[in-house]
Amino acid sequence: MATKAYELYGVPIPPQNPEQEYMTVQETAHVLNCSVTWLRRFLRDHRELHSYSGRRIVTNRADRAAIYEARRAGDPRTGRSLPRQRRRSPARKPALAGS
Repeated sequence: MATKAYELYGVPIPPQNPEQEYMTVQETAHVLNCSVTWLRRFLRDHRELHSYSGRRIVTNRADRAAIYEARRAGDPRTGRSLPRQRRRSPARKPALAGS
């Protein structure tokens, strides 16, 4: 059975004070309105944008501003700022029986 901390590991949580100097990855993801997984992947590729407090990854205000600007600028490979929406397959109409 999973512990409460394990269940909350990948869930963005609101910080106690949105203007605080240092935030965890979960709090940063909530403030930046992104997923924890995306933020961890981004921080892994940009090691200069975070520091550690023990084993916990934390970001400061300047780091959050840089992450926000990079996210707002979009993916340099595709030029899109937001992920492309999935296309919904058209609903199939049932065949009429006996036609």
